[in-house]
Amino acid sequence: MITAIYSLCLLVCILMLLNMAQKNYNNIDIYHWTILILIPVIIMAYWLKTMVTSPDAAYALMCFQYLDSTFLVVAVIFYLLHNAGVTAKPWMKTALYGLGVVHLLIICLCINTDLYYSSVEVIESSAGNIVRISSGPLMVFHYIYLAVILLCFIAVMAAGVRRRGSYANANMLVYLILPLISLAAYAVEGMTGQDYSMLPVAYAVMDVVIALFYDGAHTHDISFLIADHHKSEASRAYAAFALNGRFLSCNEKSYEFLPFLKEIKVNDMPPEGDRIADIIYDLFDSFERGEVNTVRYPLGDMTCECGISYFSLREGGSRHGYLLDIRDATKEQEAYDLMQSYNERLNEEVEEKTENIRDIQRKIVLGMAGMIENRDNNTGGHVKRTSDIIKIIVDEIMARGTMDISEQMAEDIVRAAPTHDLGKVTIDNSILNKPGRFTDEEYEIMKTHSTKSGEMVMILLDGVEEERFVKVAYNVARYHHERWDGRGYPEGLVGTMIPLEARIMAIADVYDALVSKRVYKDAMSFEKSASIMCECMGTQFDPNMKAVFLGCREKLEEYYSANE
Repeated sequence: MITAIYSLCLLVCILMLLNMAQKNYNNIDIYHWTILILIPVIIMAYWLKTMVTSPDAAYALMCFQYLDSTFLVVAVIFYLLHNAGVTAKPWMKTALYGLGVVHLLIICLCINTDLYYSSVEVIESSAGNIVRISSGPLMVFHYIYLAVILLCFIAVMAAGVRRRGSYANANMLVYLILPLISLAAYAVEGMTGQDYSMLPVAYAVMDVVIALFYDGAHTHDISFLIADHHKSEASRAYAAFALNGRFLSCNEKSYEFLPFLKEIKVNDMPPEGDRIADIIYDLFDSFERGEVNTVRYPLGDMTCECGISYFSLREGGSRHGYLLDIRDATKEQEAYDLMQSYNERLNEEVEEKTENIRDIQRKIVLGMAGMIENRDNNTGGHVKRTSDIIKIIVDEIMARGTMDISEQMAEDIVRAAPTHDLGKVTIDNSILNKPGRFTDEEYEIMKTHSTKSGEMVMILLDGVEEERFVKVAYNVARYHHERWDGRGYPEGLVGTMIPLEARIMAIADVYDALVSKRVYKDAMSFEKSASIMCECMGTQFDPNMKAVFLGCREKLEEYYSANE
């Protein structure tokens, strides 16, 4: 029975191999074909082992079985690396394949000893002969080797995660799962002492899946497709040069784009003083410095575009020279020049009008902020002061580099500061200018100013300013009264649910309220204000802002002392 199962698996693999061969692929993927050829050989060893009666013959067939853990699994590892966009170094291939060769040699050379297998016994059975073995002292090498292979798979998975999105997920999963299932099956068989291995079935399934995935896998592999693509590009010129600048070879089309090639022979340097040659050799220098990989140059009435890349005589090998890919880009250049001229004029007009609109918008925002301050006797100068000190706080954050904030965002937060209390324009004067404590009803009305501030930001800025700035200004205006512990308003956001720009604005807003004189209170001392601010870190404020506040405390105090 087991002999029949193995023979069926072998037949399926042979049919898959024949099916792949008759497709006449122009390009050969060495990893796939190594796997597809090795699997039938391995399964054949399992199949024949169920029919032999001699222990020596059984041992010899087991040497072929070990092609799975020596060469098959290594080919899968290198395919996975290739699929993830990682180029395997020559030493890596030499090391893993070399380790597999050493492993296989140890098994083969121990055939007449008890070093690898202390005993090999063949038991005849109607379902298929059973080969039972006892491990010798050198068997430990096999387990060490499998541990190394497992570590390699882990490394491959790590590489795949780091390069997520650069490969086809389905292919990566298939080629990871199938070998891992085989390793797991081998481990289970070793621990349970099964008479017949199910690995041939697993390998046959792997073989079928690989054959079916072959075409799909290579639609994601540009290196597999590009050779055929270049054959059809008769209008393109290709020329190769050594790293020292000597001419190596070219196709016929190159003479149209690089006339100086007609004057030189293979291994010659280009003629001195030739304009096109000078452009090409300047491209070599710029490419080496990592500055450009494409250049355009005029040739008569034509504009030529020349791209450059390194080439190697073998995959993963050392660089042998430069490959130039040149084409006629005349029409593209004409269209580009026309669009560039039009865009320049259009951009100048748009920028001029946009800047005018923004200038008007800024004046409106600042005017409204000033108007609110004139109405609010409690917070005179608050808008200007918070706009100044938030710059000090943001500069400290940028200097520390501990928060996820870009230079553009830092600039936007400072620009957005004057918008944070725009909503107070909707609050009745009797509440806004009340010198004493608010009633519960009055406080609820007063709290609506943050929501109204956000709405007014959208009315004034949306469609005029950049979308990113509008978002920052909206968050500053709407959420600067939220608290880290969730007891703020208008939405009761908690912790990092509060936008970072609003958490920063809250520091400036509260600190100014503490150290400034209001109609209902005197200015608080710097020491007392700083103590209150620190006590509120982790409750009212983001605890991560404590170090920032303490870092810029001296500058804040200097600012208020200079503006008393």
